[in-house]
Amino acid sequence: MVLVTGATGFLGSELVRQLLLKGEKVRGLKRDSSVIPSILEDEETVEWVNGDLLDYYSLDYAIRGITKVYHCAALISFEQKNRKQIMKVNVEGTVNLLNVCVANNIQKFLHVSSVAAVGDSKKGELIDETHHWEFGSGQSSYSVSKYESEMEVFRASAEGLNTVIINPSIILGKNAGSEGSGQMFDTIRKGLPFYPGGSFGYVDVEDVATTMISLMESNISNERFIVSAENWTYQDLFTEIAIQTGKNPPNIALKPWMLNAARVGNGILSVLNGKNNSLTKETVRSAFKNQRYSNEKIKKALNLEFISVKDSIAEICRNYKN
Repeated sequence: MVLVTGATGFLGSELVRQLLLKGEKVRGLKRDSSVIPSILEDEETVEWVNGDLLDYYSLDYAIRGITKVYHCAALISFEQKNRKQIMKVNVEGTVNLLNVCVANNIQKFLHVSSVAAVGDSKKGELIDETHHWEFGSGQSSYSVSKYESEMEVFRASAEGLNTVIINPSIILGKNAGSEGSGQMFDTIRKGLPFYPGGSFGYVDVEDVATTMISLMESNISNERFIVSAENWTYQDLFTEIAIQTGKNPPNIALKPWMLNAARVGNGILSVLNGKNNSLTKETVRSAFKNQRYSNEKIKKALNLEFISVKDSIAEICRNYKN
């Protein structure tokens, strides 16, 4: 039996769906307050267990009878006020899970990290697994937490745990809801005349889950892989989404000072109305960076081809129309 943490999340639920299709016995770890996503509502074969990454004993209970672990659970936020909780959940929670796995001689542990834990490109070159993350004032709390959690995975590996790490770029999919990449689609389909000047990598959620299963079933161990299908500029991405949803493509190039002004304004409003401010120094900075990722290592290791970003966008937009 395999354990999937974060099994009710966007990536975790797709992973569980694919594992069940392969006939795997799956135990899904969830919080007591978590809602089972629609793609798993009819899957009575999933064994759900309530637990908390910060509760070692709940993890020790959840791991009983488990041979392999997929660690998808993480807190994603770029707000400074959430820094303490991000570090506790993403780092301390991962430490607890790793220690339980080491103590119980788990066969293999797959950790979902992020490209946020990979170094930046130099002189326009593609970012690959050899780029080293460097701590500085420009990193978000989320980025720091993902880097430090990877260090803990390497520590557990040195203690004998068979591990593998994936670093996905921005994950796309029709079941993202209104968070993460889903929030971007929601905003653009309502009409958005602006676009920032940067670029980033994107990958379909189905490909990420498939890659995870293939790595778990392989003899590959103690490696990390960037999982990204294609690199797109924000202008091209926003334009494609707008066209697919019947909206006018964005035609106004944002400048950094514009987003910084909006960030300050949103910060003031968040104090007044109590709502979260989605614009931070880190998100503004990243909007103008050209981050382009290489997927050569994972493609060579698994001999796979990715779903095109254009096809992913088309499926998501069809889902909106339906």
